[in-house]
Amino acid sequence: MELICPAGTPAAYREAVEAGADAIYCGFRNETNARNFPGLNFSHDEMREAIAFGRRRGVQTYVALNTFMRAGSEDIWYRAVDDAVAAGADALILADMALMDYVATKHPNQRLHVSVQASASNADAVSFLVENFGAKRVVLPRVLTVPEIAALASKVVCELEVFVFGGLCVMAEGRCSLSSYITGQSPNMQGVCSPASHVRYREDGHEMVSELGGFTINRFGAGEPAGYPTLCKGRFHIAEEKGYAFEDPVSLDVMNHLEALGAAGVTALKIEGRQRGKAYVAEVVSSLRKALDMPSEKRSGHLAQLRRLSEGQQTTSGAYEKKWR
Repeated sequence: MELICPAGTPAAYREAVEAGADAIYCGFRNETNARNFPGLNFSHDEMREAIAFGRRRGVQTYVALNTFMRAGSEDIWYRAVDDAVAAGADALILADMALMDYVATKHPNQRLHVSVQASASNADAVSFLVENFGAKRVVLPRVLTVPEIAALASKVVCELEVFVFGGLCVMAEGRCSLSSYITGQSPNMQGVCSPASHVRYREDGHEMVSELGGFTINRFGAGEPAGYPTLCKGRFHIAEEKGYAFEDPVSLDVMNHLEALGAAGVTALKIEGRQRGKAYVAEVVSSLRKALDMPSEKRSGHLAQLRRLSEGQQTTSGAYEKKWR
């Protein structure tokens, strides 16, 4: 199975290549990219240089244009497609069906991958995207068990890619508008979830309080890791209980399911983390590269070291086993 690795900067791209990535996904420095954070991403020249560098090393580059177009501003996305094709992208990762149509019409020879943001999770949806836009691969949302992935793979003719390590989302990818209620920006439209300009930490007695746009998102006790304040990972009072209403602040790790995913028909394994630094990318990619190349019985101990890089230093298998509440 192909190992797909993140790169939020040219430096992280080079680290991913050196660490053993088969392919790298990255985006332009604008709202066409769902990780549109200050200090991240690629200019057009940097993208062209990165693609050329990867190609010399036998590594493919997938350009993520995975936000949804704003009415009246479609040209921003159309230009990004044209620029990525001109730069030599091995594939474009798209969420918006109108943008898929643009690619299929204007660049019929360009390989098209369906972003997880499109949330295509059943055979009818996947087949529609393949038949109408020529999609070669679909990145599945993190809502399916391994048996459900196997059942889907038996009914479709395209490749399937799944996330195996890194941050989680609120599962129904492409549907998240929570951030926009507080900050006016969401990952699906502007490519920004909980922008740093709206984040604040303050001490309140023995607690560390995290805030987003003036709203309290969480309170952390002494010694408790203080996570980044995103609304979906906020801790709320619900009835008489205090807990995480949407999702726990932990990271995905399903590396113990690699054989099962391969048997289910998965083509590619994806690491989340374009917003992380180059040191994180280097360590995670190299560790997973080694894990893929070693016998399964030795894998668990080797991967245990990655837990310290996970959110809250905890991991979950998420929907792959559906053990959550």
